Amino acid sequence: MESSLPLAAAHSTRTLAPGELLFAQGERGGDLFVLESGLLAVERDGVKIATIATPSAIIGEMSVLLGRPNSATVRAEDPTSLLMIPDARRILEQDPVLTLRLAMLMASRLDVTSALLVDLKKQIRGKSEQSLLGRILAGLHVDDARYPTVDRHDLFPPV
Repeated sequence: MESSLPLAAAHSTRTLAPGELLFAQGERGGDLFVLESGLLAVERDGVKIATIATPSAIIGEMSVLLGRPNSATVRAEDPTSLLMIPDARRILEQDPVLTLRLAMLMASRLDVTSALLVDLKKQIRGKSEQSLLGRILAGLHVDDARYPTVDRHDLFPPV
């Protein structure tokens, strides 16, 4: 995927010291961040689930796209510099390139997660944990009225 840095270059820079929060789980979201340099830890419910160190990585996309509070806490582990895109949903509605890059990022993460879950399910076939994996896999295919339904015509209008 191309770098997101040029897309965010016109926005403000935010620097974090080690240990400083970018945002906390449950806080109101709405801003996107693009990592320039540094190292971030991602925690959900007090469990570290990821580290982010790749320049141009996008952070905060879940709260922007879902219109919900932040789903995780993100904290700097090293001195970190980020570009901030405030009110990102409005910008996504106007910038198809950024929106496509964000969609590609989300699809890539979902693909990796699905592949890992399938591998795990194969490893524990027939064991009691399989019911948990079944719920996780089913959860990847959301059928929830809180989310807008998207069909083929939303993406490819009839000509």
